Amino acid sequence: MTAIQDAAGPETGVLAIAAAGPRPAVAWAIRWQPLVLGLVLPVAAAFVWEIVVRAGLATGRLLPPPSRVAETLWKLARTGELRPHVGATTGRVGAGFVLGAIAGILSGLAASYSPLFRRLVDPTLQGLRAIPSLAWVPLFLLWLGIFETSKVALIAVGVFFPVYLGVMGAVLGVDRKIVEVGRIYRLSGLDLARRILLPAILPALVVALRTGLGLGWMFVVAAEYMGASEGIGYLLVDGQQLGKPDQIIAAILVFALLGKAADSLIVAATAPFLRWQDSYKGGR
Repeated sequence: MTAIQDAAGPETGVLAIAAAGPRPAVAWAIRWQPLVLGLVLPVAAAFVWEIVVRAGLATGRLLPPPSRVAETLWKLARTGELRPHVGATTGRVGAGFVLGAIAGILSGLAASYSPLFRRLVDPTLQGLRAIPSLAWVPLFLLWLGIFETSKVALIAVGVFFPVYLGVMGAVLGVDRKIVEVGRIYRLSGLDLARRILLPAILPALVVALRTGLGLGWMFVVAAEYMGASEGIGYLLVDGQQLGKPDQIIAAILVFALLGKAADSLIVAATAPFLRWQDSYKGGR
């Protein structure tokens, strides 16, 4: 060691190691830990499921083991049959989500800003919200036909209500003192919305969008029962009619994977706008 290093002492070396950041192995573990932990439960469930079927404790004809489901899914992907179904369903959910989210945000803002609008419209919307998705199917078929318009409209209905409720509740829940501070600083209506209201409602808006997207994936199943010739919902119906439980479970698995991927996209896209939030993360 040089004289300078001797004079610096061991503390300097510790600080240098800390400044260098975590080792590659530690950094890799930190980065991939959420994914690994998230896979523990489904992998364990699949393992137990496989053992139960192979041990004869469940009927493989009605409850095929995960190995057969994976084989069916791989066959659908390898032959190219799965791709158009995934594309059709994803396109329908995407279009319905955009339309439903825009309508929900605008209606939620109108209901929160205008007491008259809220008293006139909100009771009707709350009543419509209680209608099951399948109850809309025959009506949409009569109004819009069996083509894409009826399917996208049904998905948009499913997305609309949680977004509407989330936005209205978030705006009405903003602390009035914060708004009064903005008015004291003479912020215009646009500046007040951009600097105070939007940051205050953004966390709730993200939750509302995620909830609406989840309902969009649920409503697409009902939508694809309406005379669809392609889509993951069509695979479900086809598997039921032909007595293929492995295809049904494979389609359900695809729904789960697509829904999780879409939810992760929303979380990743909105994360940069929520970095300021010092919220409780659980634990100690």
